[in-house]
Amino acid sequence: MYYNNETLVYFNGNFVKAKDAQTDLYGQSLHYGYSVFEGIKSYKTDEGTKIFKAEEHYDRLRRSAALMQIPFSYSTQELTDLTYQLLELNKLSDAYIRPLVICSPNMSLTKGKQSFLTLLTWEWDNGYLADKARIMTSSFQRPNPKAFLMEAKVGGHYVNSILASQEAKDKGYDEALVLDEKGNVAESSGANVFYEKDGMLYTPAKGSILPGITRNTVFEICKELNIPVKETFFKPDEMRGADAAFFCGTAAEIVALDSLDDVPFTKNWKDTASDKVQQAYQKLVRVRSL
Repeated sequence: MYYNNETLVYFNGNFVKAKDAQTDLYGQSLHYGYSVFEGIKSYKTDEGTKIFKAEEHYDRLRRSAALMQIPFSYSTQELTDLTYQLLELNKLSDAYIRPLVICSPNMSLTKGKQSFLTLLTWEWDNGYLADKARIMTSSFQRPNPKAFLMEAKVGGHYVNSILASQEAKDKGYDEALVLDEKGNVAESSGANVFYEKDGMLYTPAKGSILPGITRNTVFEICKELNIPVKETFFKPDEMRGADAAFFCGTAAEIVALDSLDDVPFTKNWKDTASDKVQQAYQKLVRVRSL
């Protein structure tokens, strides 16, 4: 699904075949999830292959490494240039891009001594969820923000996401809605969330969420389209039965939700402001940047 015998990756300063790439079994990242990463998309546009929000993503990767005290010397421009090279080598346009920064062998619980950059790409022409997703409130909470650096995109954080997502799928739902330690809506297992009521969009305030780049793009779209949006804390009861709701993220893009805990969202999607946001996002990634 992700690579074949000819697929190239970038690892530790070189372009190598994915099947030949190796990592150390004593690596700190493998044992403790002590790594940082990004999820980025490229698209075939009228102007050729374009990486969406490359600068924002790679700025965040570098910031995540700094927050986690992982030494990392690549500049945003170097990372962007390498990614375009890798896409060209693999003859990809509509692709998912996974930069991953892993650490050298270290069995102690100390900060990273040395890091290695890995860049992976694979073909991906749609989101990971179909529209009209059925979601449930998860029994798993988001990690306490006093226990983790929530603004960093860290590998180990996503064990929580796996647990929440799999619980939902095992119960027949498409995805999970995860709450924070106070019972407020936080996000899904891997995307931010918005709901709509009376023409206003609401999204969880910062605290226990990863404030995503796609989330920020939704704010930009709403400003351009004069759609009011509010960041606030709210309970799932306030979201159930609203006019509409959607998940948003690089992989998800803009995913319309059908129901929360079997309570349907009530308005025809095509009659909502959320639909306008979804259409604007699709146009944006394919045509131009805000």
